[in-house]
Amino acid sequence: MAKPALVANNAKGAPAAVPAAAPKKKKPLLLILAILVILLAGGGGAAWWFLRGGHDAPAQAATAKPPLFHALEPFTVNLLEENGDHYLQVAIVLQVEDDKVIDQVKAYLPIIRNKILLLLSSKKPSDIGSQDGKQRLVSDILRVTRESLPGTTPERGVTSAYLGAFVIQ
Repeated sequence: MAKPALVANNAKGAPAAVPAAAPKKKKPLLLILAILVILLAGGGGAAWWFLRGGHDAPAQAATAKPPLFHALEPFTVNLLEENGDHYLQVAIVLQVEDDKVIDQVKAYLPIIRNKILLLLSSKKPSDIGSQDGKQRLVSDILRVTRESLPGTTPERGVTSAYLGAFVIQ
């Protein structure tokens, strides 16, 4: 059954004209869709830019090289007497710039080992037992290693020194 349509009457009793349904506006919907597309494209472009590391990433990857290390044979020395006899066993790893420096270290190894042995045996257990003492020891090892190598630069190709093992007994 069809429902009867309601018709409003104006003051004179005549039926009022029912306005036709206004056409829906599509412009705001298109504008919102366009803004979404722009934001998504911009966000995707920004993500691509940052994830690939910017425009300098290939140049940086080509110039970055992994560190080069050279491990020295372990050292075992008697420490200066302090509350009894103590000895130190330590392994040292040098970080160097290139293979040429490793060849130099090998060529001057007797001098390097001698200076490091003298340095280590001049320490008391209390001098090198703390974290600060170990850091000072590494700095001293680096200094005497560099002094043992020929060259005009202070580093002489040895960039750092590390403790590979450290035992005081």
